[in-house]
Amino acid sequence: MDRSATAQWRGDFRTGKGEITTVSNALKKTPYSFQTRFENTPGTNPEELIAAAHAGCFTMALSAGISKAGFKPTAIETSARVTLEKDGDGFKISTSHLTVQAVVPGLDQSVFLKYAEDAEKNCPVSKVLNAKITMDAKIVTNEKSFPTAAP
Repeated sequence: MDRSATAQWRGDFRTGKGEITTVSNALKKTPYSFQTRFENTPGTNPEELIAAAHAGCFTMALSAGISKAGFKPTAIETSARVTLEKDGDGFKISTSHLTVQAVVPGLDQSVFLKYAEDAEKNCPVSKVLNAKITMDAKIVTNEKSFPTAAP
């Protein structure tokens, strides 16, 4: 399986602007720039996309592991926080921190944590990142406990 995306850039590093498009068109001419990367201007940036990929990949791997063990997850929510920091004359992604909550009837915290640790180590995005990966994982009683749950 191969997946691809295209990035275009026009201009210099500080004032230039770019667009990212995925083959699936999930992202289509999505803007990115120095400002979206370093100044929180609307648009995306590579670190945000890596965080999204890591959260999505990990969540699927966790669901697979739990399901293979005979449990039926009702809901899983993961956020990933990727840190970009100075590295000599450039920058590096130094960490990706995963925060996960799940509703899994019949699964206790200690067993859940083992599945979460396995997913963190074995999801393909975790394997490709050359950064320290940390995680907080917990079982909750329902989806309303999720940080992004609607009121």
